[in-house]
Amino acid sequence: MRKPSDQQDQGQQDTDRPEHAYPDHWEADVVLRDGGTARIRPIAAEDADRLVSFYEQVSDESKYYRFFAPYPRLSAKDVHRFTHHDHVDRVGLAMTVGGEFIATVRFDRIDADGMPATAPADEAEVAFLVQDAHQGRGVASALLEHIGAVARERGIRRFAAEVLPANTKMIKVFTDAGYTQKRRFADGAVRLQLDLEPTDRSLAVQRAREQRAEARSVQRLLAPGSVAVIGAGRRPGGVGRTVLRNLLDGGYTGRVYAVNSALAGPSALDGVPAFPTVGDIGHPVDLAVVAVPAERVPEAVTDCGEHGVQGLVVLSAGYAEQGAEGRERQRALVRQARSYGMRIIGPNAFGVINTAEAVRLNASLAPHPPAPGRIGLFTQSGAIGIALLAGLHRRGAGLSAFVSAGNRADVSGNDILQYWYEDPDTDVVLLYLESIGNPRKFTRLARRTAAVKPVVVVKGGRHSGSAPPGHAVPATRIPHTTVAALLRQAGVIRVDTVTELVDAGLLLAGQPLPAGPRVAILGNSESLGLLAYDACLTEGLRPLRPRDLTTSATPEDFRAGLTEALHDEACDAVVVTAIPWVAEGSDGHRGGYGGGVSESADGGEVLAEALRQAAATAPAKPVVVVHVEMGALADALASATSTAPPPPETGTPEAAPAAVRTTETAPPAAPTATPPGHRIPAYPAAERAVRALAEVVRYAGWRRQAADPGRVPEYEGIDEGGAAAQIERALTPDVDERGTTLTPEAAGELLGRYGVPVQPVLPAPTPDEAVDAARRLGYPVALKTTAPHLRHRPDLGGVRLDLAGEEQLRTAYRELTEALGKPAELQPVVQAMVPRGVDTVVRAAIDPAVGAVLSFGLAGAPSELLGDMAHRLVPATDRDVAEQIRSLRTAPLLFGWRGSAPVDTVALEELLLRVSRLVHDHPEIVSVALEPVIVAPRKLSVLGATVRLAPAPALGDLGPRRLPSY
Repeated sequence: MRKPSDQQDQGQQDTDRPEHAYPDHWEADVVLRDGGTARIRPIAAEDADRLVSFYEQVSDESKYYRFFAPYPRLSAKDVHRFTHHDHVDRVGLAMTVGGEFIATVRFDRIDADGMPATAPADEAEVAFLVQDAHQGRGVASALLEHIGAVARERGIRRFAAEVLPANTKMIKVFTDAGYTQKRRFADGAVRLQLDLEPTDRSLAVQRAREQRAEARSVQRLLAPGSVAVIGAGRRPGGVGRTVLRNLLDGGYTGRVYAVNSALAGPSALDGVPAFPTVGDIGHPVDLAVVAVPAERVPEAVTDCGEHGVQGLVVLSAGYAEQGAEGRERQRALVRQARSYGMRIIGPNAFGVINTAEAVRLNASLAPHPPAPGRIGLFTQSGAIGIALLAGLHRRGAGLSAFVSAGNRADVSGNDILQYWYEDPDTDVVLLYLESIGNPRKFTRLARRTAAVKPVVVVKGGRHSGSAPPGHAVPATRIPHTTVAALLRQAGVIRVDTVTELVDAGLLLAGQPLPAGPRVAILGNSESLGLLAYDACLTEGLRPLRPRDLTTSATPEDFRAGLTEALHDEACDAVVVTAIPWVAEGSDGHRGGYGGGVSESADGGEVLAEALRQAAATAPAKPVVVVHVEMGALADALASATSTAPPPPETGTPEAAPAAVRTTETAPPAAPTATPPGHRIPAYPAAERAVRALAEVVRYAGWRRQAADPGRVPEYEGIDEGGAAAQIERALTPDVDERGTTLTPEAAGELLGRYGVPVQPVLPAPTPDEAVDAARRLGYPVALKTTAPHLRHRPDLGGVRLDLAGEEQLRTAYRELTEALGKPAELQPVVQAMVPRGVDTVVRAAIDPAVGAVLSFGLAGAPSELLGDMAHRLVPATDRDVAEQIRSLRTAPLLFGWRGSAPVDTVALEELLLRVSRLVHDHPEIVSVALEPVIVAPRKLSVLGATVRLAPAPALGDLGPRRLPSY
């Protein structure tokens, strides 16, 4: 690719244009298409030697494509021109690995004739050069995103580029970027022009590339072809030697090496080759498990980076969890690893496990890896990870993979979601999180993943107010309850405890999703059935009348009852309750099965088999079992063997339920492995079983609706340009990052531009001025104080309504000032009366970590005392706001509770959507508060509005792809 300025003498131009300060914020770490990392940064004058070395490694063909002519070497003038930039009209970025250049990109601002601009212009010519060994890794695409963001920051709106027709790779980079573009052929070259304004397509392309790259980076960590354990001691025991032993015992299918710096030369540990350093191995190493003291980790990372290791699992402690010094050590670790293109799990990690038959990786401290299964488990705590592994194993659940991220200095839950989203071996995602580094991105990824497979999250430290000391997370003003609500909006199943995490995970992994909330209950205990019934009502399910099989019910009775319930079209899920019943058997001994169900191991297996047979031969509906003191039943249901026949291939019910068929039975089938997706989960309490089922019912409903997320309506009467101009006038140069609050008049004007009228309020500092205001507004009017200390205290009488004339107004004014204070303290105002209705509040606020959030609730005690507010991310769709209004606990007050007239929810939905559009269009609006909004049966009225402006905050999920910085 050639630029006209490349072939011209710019020496005079270089000296005429002052260089601006080095833009640190342009530096970024990125993940490339193959999962490796690289660093993007501005090119500086001291990079001359790096540039020359880089250019020497580029092929003659690539040089020809860049300059349209043979260009074997750079002249001294070239080197100076390509390393000296003013960071405004001429910008150069380099991508580096190991400190060395692997690609460069630069732009020069040009005028309408394509020549270097001597005055501000909004077009620039751009050119790339990528080292041949790194072509095909998505290098140019990543550089285009970042140089495009830099250009927009500098007022450039279009890129122009000339490309030889044979340079198809570079043409594809531009055409695939998703920007609006023009193309023409002239003078033997393809001339491209790209509009740099982001589009829906360019954003979709960027996020698809992000997903592939980050998923690939995790895959390299979880499915390595070879593993080196650094820090494996010569004596048994210790962290490194334990991981080495676990790798071998788990049957890892790749090559294993031990690294111990104390070795004099090649040796063997536990039967595997052992070496003093990674460099001594002499073969490629994909993954290194680092288990040396923190002070020796940098040496190990250097050894790995210089010999092509692709990723690290750092088990070593002594980092940010130990204070400021450790935090700096952690930052240095991340910078060092990324400089070599490596990603890190950890430090202070417990390890990783991949149960895939082709991998069988146990690079962790867990002595017994979980059985293969369909659950992916991510945890930020090693101790919680141990507990979860044990709990899932005890209840028969297998895992596809397990990741313990420790301090999650690099690889986080976001990266793991990217991987599990497309992993064919993972059907359910379980996450234990102590912090969310990028809530906005996490919410986006969780929504996309939840649309195809369930995501269950338990968040630790909800009330501590801060993240664990080892976790670096951005500050946020959004309360935890709001974040939790946004996660639910994204389809995440939010639970409160690790027990509930396992309960929900077992149900999701073992049973199909329900079609609705109708629950059949059957069992051999009427009391336990009633407990399940009450629990269903508490959780918002619709239980059918419990069916009591009586305490004498046999396993065959359970099988027949469950089969009949599953065939019932009025049932969406079944809760089976079981208690042991000890009776005289046919041989005269206690504990026989003739009159009921035994709690013995044999009795548990017989009942479990009966339930499995029923579930396998009936329509696919979720089944959960509640048992009391029947551990044998729970163990049997968790076991991996079954005599149940496979379900019918057609999935259609048989002609008649088992309960009315002949008693003749076929010989029992030989035991077979129970498919992981057909295990019936068992719970020791009805409340736990029903709570898990309710979460799954809600998730299934969300997933059905996710196919139609709604739309953002186009309303008339929106003046986007006028609003932008008003905001620009308000944000004068003397307004700092804290921003400014608009006057009530200005706030009303701005909201009016988006079709949100605010009822005028006129000041009334004296009785005469109050009367004058009332005449202008028209009676009846309201007189109210606006003093901050009285604003939310209606009990003090600071509001007088329905004042029909001057005499009533003067009387109310006198009573108000006599009771509460002087007019100067009360700041009284007059406002016209509006139709009565339900008082509500609408708010929107933007947070750098989460983005813009739209909130709605009923004014007063419901929202302030009970916290009954509903939240949605901006931009909200029509479906979002409809659900938002109806999700309040106090929502019945809007829909005719106890015979009252329903309010105008259509107008309310439109108001919420207009406010959402306003905040989305103008990120300088950092907060909006409409309070109160009186929603009457036929319309609504906004009585008060506060709008705050500030310079638009940088939202980490909207710019070019980049890893969190350290």
